[in-house]
Amino acid sequence: MAATLFSFLPSSSSSSVSTNLKHFFTSFTIKPTLPFHTTKKPISLSATSSLHSATTTDPPPELQTFWQWLQDQGVISAKSPVRPGMVPEGLGLVAKKDIAKNEVVLEIPDRFWINPDTVAASEIGSVCSGLKPWVAVALFLIREKFRDDSKWRVYLDILPQIEIFGVDKVLFLWFQCRSEEELAELQGTQLLSTTLGVKEYVQNEFLQVEEDVILPNNKLFPAPISLDDFFWAFGILRSRAFSRLRGQNLVLIPVADLINHSPSITTEDYAYEIKGAGLFSRDLLFSLRSPIPVKAGEQRTIQQVLIQYDLNKSNAELALDYGFIESNPERNAYTLTLEIPESDSFSGDKLDIAEMNGLGESAYFDIVLGRSLPPTLIPYLRLVALGGTDAFLLESIFRNTIWGHLDLPISRANEELICRVVRDACKAALSGYPTTIEEDEKLLEEGNLEPRRRIAVGVRAGEKKVLQQIDEIFKERESELDELEYYQERRLRELGLVGEQGELIFWE
Repeated sequence: MAATLFSFLPSSSSSSVSTNLKHFFTSFTIKPTLPFHTTKKPISLSATSSLHSATTTDPPPELQTFWQWLQDQGVISAKSPVRPGMVPEGLGLVAKKDIAKNEVVLEIPDRFWINPDTVAASEIGSVCSGLKPWVAVALFLIREKFRDDSKWRVYLDILPQIEIFGVDKVLFLWFQCRSEEELAELQGTQLLSTTLGVKEYVQNEFLQVEEDVILPNNKLFPAPISLDDFFWAFGILRSRAFSRLRGQNLVLIPVADLINHSPSITTEDYAYEIKGAGLFSRDLLFSLRSPIPVKAGEQRTIQQVLIQYDLNKSNAELALDYGFIESNPERNAYTLTLEIPESDSFSGDKLDIAEMNGLGESAYFDIVLGRSLPPTLIPYLRLVALGGTDAFLLESIFRNTIWGHLDLPISRANEELICRVVRDACKAALSGYPTTIEEDEKLLEEGNLEPRRRIAVGVRAGEKKVLQQIDEIFKERESELDELEYYQERRLRELGLVGEQGELIFWE
């Protein structure tokens, strides 16, 4: 996903530890994921606080037409407790009446879902059968967008368009930046490297599908499809698709995707279910319930129904997918990427050990501000740095017990090496940012930043705080090196050859 930020060779003082530690760290980067593994999966609802209240305005004509279409199709009843409306975030779902706890808010039948089955049943189904599910659905969305007679016309009309780059959460995606100045705000961040990786990935997918499907079957598409169109469809799916719904690989659910996010919701208790439409029906329903009471707005105020998009996403991921960040410190995260280099003469043994313990040649560790390090980070670091006189632990007789040894310091040289490398890595990463944390916080306090720039400043400030936290942790470890008990001392103690104070015991 990202270029190597740094590499190192051990200094002469630690050369006995390993001579093959170049690229010990491959990069600090957000771990790679498939495009749609973490979309709007956990849903819980809440009434908005007074901070979310807004003056009621008439919905735009497109939204009124969409809502009427849903009623005409029997999807939405006139007695529905919610309706779409204009809210501070743009569009959202607002309460028409008081909603009781566990009351059904929406039920959307599967004939109004857009997923790979929808594509398969369409006129382009046969030419999309071998494509990745998201690519097939993206082509379907673009084709339907170009068709004036599309069944989905009224839904597509309420979706953000490719030309909109304001504060709308969908097209806030950073890979769609048209300005080098905007991308410059992300200099040094993991969000930038991920953004560029995603952009390259989508471009490559487009070029491939253009060659294999679009051009050979251009009669199936009412207009030429551009890369911008493909980016638009990717953005719509990335930010609005519901995943992991009873085996459904990728699902867009009109109306349900109008629900906005609330940072105040701190539970991932599911408030939706996929259920059968009736005793003798094979149809499915997406049923959404409110886990808490929601009071309808009074007079000219509105009260939204909100969801928690994903408690596990970092601010960088929220910015990329949805176009916002949160002030919650625990949304600030940094992903440390480690790798067992092929040049390491012990790489085969180390890989075997890593795989036996649920890791691999590359490992990704999410470091969250204010939280402890991931429990497997230090053992993996010790494993990768293992060498020299410590390499005997890689022998087969230790294979089933070595991970237990790696939970504790192996040798001073090994421990010193991982501390030095991590701290050097943090300093190198921090030097890649154009500003300091203090400068970023001052910009945020002034409060006059454009939305996109405010997000960039917030993300990079958060990343730097996590890097400083990592550096402090390993700085403290460095200061304790002389006080630690290493493998040899532990082993001698187990054999009864060392006393409690570290003195040698001689037997006559």
